[in-house]
Amino acid sequence: MIALIRIPVLGLCFIIVNIIFLLACIVRPFHRNNVQLGSRLYSSLSVILGLKLDIRVPESVRSGGPFVYIGNHQNTFDIFTICGATQAGTVSVGKKSLVWIPIFGWVYWLSGNILIDRTNTNRASNTLKLAARKIRERRLSVWIFPEGTRSNGKGLLPFKTGAFRLAKLTNEPVVMICASSLHNKVKWNRWNNGTLIIEMSEPVVMDESLDLKGWTKYFHQQMSENIQRIDAEVAQLDKAG
Repeated sequence: MIALIRIPVLGLCFIIVNIIFLLACIVRPFHRNNVQLGSRLYSSLSVILGLKLDIRVPESVRSGGPFVYIGNHQNTFDIFTICGATQAGTVSVGKKSLVWIPIFGWVYWLSGNILIDRTNTNRASNTLKLAARKIRERRLSVWIFPEGTRSNGKGLLPFKTGAFRLAKLTNEPVVMICASSLHNKVKWNRWNNGTLIIEMSEPVVMDESLDLKGWTKYFHQQMSENIQRIDAEVAQLDKAG
């Protein structure tokens, strides 16, 4: 019964948020803080999903940058949850095909995000260089989901190396963004779907102590451990609540 109310309300609010965001992007196209604005608008809808977001951002991240952010990509609810941690001066990297999605795709492009063609290796390589140039010239941070696709309850998938190549190219620190498990978390017919912890790490500089493969493995292991830890914390919070 609750789903009959929640789903239409979420759909309507999602359309309204996209229209507001589109208008903002038209007024100030490609502004450095457009992505943060959109992320805050989308994450505000988490209340409709019955989720309470606990977003933890270290002071070193709030006051620093630019960074290469890496986050775990779980499912379609990510836009309402983990994206709420987006900091000022951040853009993301997404598939070029997103542009063809009415309204959402348009705002994704106008907000200044970087679009890549995953079917063309050469273009993807050029996009990496473009992202590096944006970081250097505009002092922008870049958010990448290193798994490359949604995990959909399969746990943290293997990482692709693009994010870490970018960090090496720019010599900027990496910040891990870990969201506790979303798999089967949202029940449409349950008002309260509990807490979701979204935790940012302290910035990590990729020095010469490890090669690219070693750093990729390091960050995967660290994020796996962090997710396990905050999952255990969420279990206690939801039990107490």
